[in-house]
Amino acid sequence: MRLAIRHVTHYDFDAPVSYALQRLRLTPKETQGQRIVEWKMQLEGATRQLEYDDEHFNHVMLISVDPGTEHVRITCEGMVDTEDSAGVIGQHAGHLPLWAFLNRTPLTVAGSRVRQLIGAVDRSAGGLVETLHNLSAAIREEVRYEPGITEVDTTAEEALEHGAGVCQDHAHIFIAAARAIGIPARYVSGYLMMNDRVDQEASHAWAEAHVMHLGWVGFDISNGISPDPRYVRVATGRDYRDAAPVTGISFGGNSEGLSVRIEVEQQSVEQ
Repeated sequence: MRLAIRHVTHYDFDAPVSYALQRLRLTPKETQGQRIVEWKMQLEGATRQLEYDDEHFNHVMLISVDPGTEHVRITCEGMVDTEDSAGVIGQHAGHLPLWAFLNRTPLTVAGSRVRQLIGAVDRSAGGLVETLHNLSAAIREEVRYEPGITEVDTTAEEALEHGAGVCQDHAHIFIAAARAIGIPARYVSGYLMMNDRVDQEASHAWAEAHVMHLGWVGFDISNGISPDPRYVRVATGRDYRDAAPVTGISFGGNSEGLSVRIEVEQQSVEQ
């Protein structure tokens, strides 16, 4: 499947910025079942400074906001070819060892609520993958999808306490639970082509668990499936903070407004 993607991020500052540096993880990965046909990034009110691949093999661009500006616009667009691999990404690669994905992070601490959830999950005779799908289903039952309840720094335990959250929260709960029972797990940020619309207001997030003999396997907890050709992986990490699309610091002006517009649609492939 060929997917055309356009992702626009627009910052408005309440005063001219004297200095700001942003870290962008907005370039899709070249990975199993996914190939970048073309990808470009345009900056308005900012300048590229450095590009590199981080410890998770995420492509990172550092940009500096032009001094005195009050508006920054980041436009990414391109096409990605995807294949159906039933969510299986394959064996581990990257500069971090596999055991690093067993370590908890501040967002993925398995407290009493996560451990109670684990205890309620059915262990499937069909194997670990089916058990992890049962875990995914249990999370959806406990935490309904509802925007506006949680924040980017909400922990897995807090999301369970709220009983509501978004895909980021679902992924963090899954990761916390998987690590607590000895399964390496990681966070994935990316895009999902929706069946009912092209325009979206946010990117998507899901989780991957490392399963013996298969390697990394994806689980979209919010939708109750493993990723299919509608999904595009952009960045991975131990939690959201490692894979956030845009992070940074600024001085001389506070970010007053942030708007994001994403378009994902299927394109025909000429033979």
